[in-house]
This record gives sequence, structure tokens and C-alpha cells, in this order.
Amino acid sequence: MFWETRQPSNHPARSCSYCGQREGVARNLIPHNIPHRCHSCQSETALLICEECVTSCAASLARRNGAAGSDLFSNMVVPKPSEIRATLDDYVIGQDRAKKVLSVAVYNHYKRILNRGRIQHVELQKGNILMIGSTGTGKTLLSQTLARTLHVPFAIADATTLTEAGYVGEDVENVVLKLLQNCDYDVKRAETGIIYLDEIDKITRKSESPSLTRDVSGEGVQQALLKLVEGTVCSVPPKGGRKHPEQDYVRVDTTNILFICGGAFVGLDHVITARTTRKRLGFEMHRPEVELEGHTSVLHETRSEDLIKFGMIPEFVGRFPVITTLSDLDVPAMIGILTEPRNALINQYQALFEIEGVTLQFTEGAVKAVARRAAEMKIGARALRSVLEDVMLDLMYDVPAIQGVKSIIITEEVIAGIGQPKILA
Repeated sequence: MFWETRQPSNHPARSCSYCGQREGVARNLIPHNIPHRCHSCQSETALLICEECVTSCAASLARRNGAAGSDLFSNMVVPKPSEIRATLDDYVIGQDRAKKVLSVAVYNHYKRILNRGRIQHVELQKGNILMIGSTGTGKTLLSQTLARTLHVPFAIADATTLTEAGYVGEDVENVVLKLLQNCDYDVKRAETGIIYLDEIDKITRKSESPSLTRDVSGEGVQQALLKLVEGTVCSVPPKGGRKHPEQDYVRVDTTNILFICGGAFVGLDHVITARTTRKRLGFEMHRPEVELEGHTSVLHETRSEDLIKFGMIPEFVGRFPVITTLSDLDVPAMIGILTEPRNALINQYQALFEIEGVTLQFTEGAVKAVARRAAEMKIGARALRSVLEDVMLDLMYDVPAIQGVKSIIITEEVIAGIGQPKILA
């Protein structure tokens, strides 16, 4: 830390009247026309303010008056769909069809917001997105990467915690509250964000026919979400929940908030198979006319009627015109996830050991063995982390206490549990 020595003088050095920075340190001291009496010599001097304080005050006023939020997109350039896709490729392996659908849908959404003043003769409606895919296929990661690419507020909400208004659980307005919290309660900025609703398949109604009794965590939640995802001005409790009835509600317009829903929809493939195969009589009654190979191939045939059969109400399905499916991850995709993205798992472990001054290496056989073990677990990309944590536990425990370790080599035998890693000093 540097300290300045004050020179004895009847007139102190010129400095900013707000932050106290002296001339030479502060940039562009600007005099104010209001006279100020010096406490030392009782002479009148001009108030001074530096450039940094001017900028800070202007930003504070803009936030207070809402000008920052209303002018949020004035200088924003929405990336082209191909550019959005390129960014998604840096973080998500495979899922080419889903990335293409998401890139176009997000581009059209923000293009609609930016040009809403120019297009008067046509009302462009919002295109919310529904993603269907097994666990661990990248639904949440795709949504997070989209928000990071566009620099817009993002929030993740769990649909399983929501209940119909008046019952124990979270109200649907709390979904918007999380978005507000993530952008420091800047309402204008939150109104152009992205909300990802996870586990949306868990709020299906119990049967295809309308329920005769209250289904407060299923059909009731879908009905409560209808106006929210379509676009309405909702009253959001800033403290959340119903425990603070005296709180002032924040009004948020959800018209320009993009809702992305994701779910595994376990059992939807059976609904699709029943629709795409024709029943036969006699000895061939169990032989399907059309053979669809694998769970993923079946999901690619998803239609709105299948989702309604699964338990989603027609009104809710209609609010999500963009439907895309994600493929199950095979061994080559697992290998790509381990090595290719910016946040590749192997790179993460190598960085952890690099902090200790140790070089960590995986042989090609070891990488393939990790991918095969993870594919057998049937939980998607999350299995990769589980496998590596199990394999690397002893090393991460012992290596920090060992002196002189230069490099470690992980082989296929180590992954299989029949060998020890090669530690080189």
C-alpha cells in the first residue's frame, strides 16, 4: 500500500469533493458552480467532482429510474443462429438437431423483442421451447449456455416443488422470483430473461381424462402456469412464499420471458409406439408394422397428441410450439464429453493436479474405459463424474502429502480396478 505525505499548506490540494481523490490521481476534476467555503481558511472554493463519481452517479440514477432496464437491448446484437450453435458446440457434445432447433428459436425470440417497434402490422408471438430427453443428456447445460451466450438473466426452477395456489408448496410466481433475484431485482432486465423449468414431466395429471378431484401438484400446476408462460403481468413476492403477507409485491411482465421446459418423460416411448404401430389380428398380432430402433428413435416421433396422452393438458402443450428431443449418449459421445468441451472433465482433473505441481495423464484406453463404464450406468453424462471421482479418490487423498511427484499416468487397468496408477517422481 502506498501512502501520500500531506505537504503543509494553508490551501489543501485540489481533490474530488465526493470520493476524496486528489488531483493527479482522480481523472478530470470537474468544477461545480455552487460555491463552497473552505474549513481551513474560510475562503470560498468551487466544489469538484471526478469523472469516476460522475459515471457512478449516472449509473445509479439510471437503475433507480428504470432507464437501464428499458434501454437494455439498445446496443445488443443478437448472434446469428450459426453463431449461437458454434457456442453451444464448445460446451455440449452431440445433440446436433436439438442445438439447431434451440439456436433458431432463441434467435427468433430476441429478434422479435428488438424489432417490436418496427413491426406493427403483424403480432409476433413468443415461441417457448420443450426439450425431451433422458437424464444427463444436456438439457440444463444447453439452457445455461444459451443464457450465457446472450448475456441475459437466467434462472432454473424445479417443477416438482410447485403447487396450485392456496396449497402447501411454492406458488408458480416463485419461478419468476428466482429470475428477479439473479439480476438484483432489476425488473426491466428480468422481463427479457430465460427461465428453465426442470422436471416438467413430473407435473402430469394422473390420467388422460380430466381429474374429478383436486390434483394440486399435477394438472393444477399446469393450469397455473398457463398465463405465466404465455405472457401476463404477475405479482411476485420479493421475499417469497406466503409467510410475509405485508410485503409489497413486484409486478413483472412475462410476455418477453422465454420459458424452456425439460423432462425425461419416462414412458412416453410406449405411448408413441402404440400410435405408430398398427394392431394385427391372428398370429401376427404382436408383430409391429414399423420397427423403431431404440428409445431415442421413438422420441423423435413425438407429437402433441402423445404428450396429451402422457398426461399434459392440451392448453399447456399449446404454449410450447417448439418441441425438440435429445439423443441418449453412446460411448463415442461420452468420450467427446470427457475430452472436447471447454469444461471437459479430464481437463478439470488435470487442472486440479496442476495446482499441486503434478502432471496428470490419461491413456487412450483409460478414456474409453471410463466412457464404457459410464454408458452402462444409464444416467447420462453425470455418470462420467461418478466414475472419475471413484477412480481418482485415493490419488486426490495421497498426492498432496507426497513430496517430489512430477506426473501420474492413468491406464485402462486403473479404471477397471485391476491396476495402480503410474506415479513418476
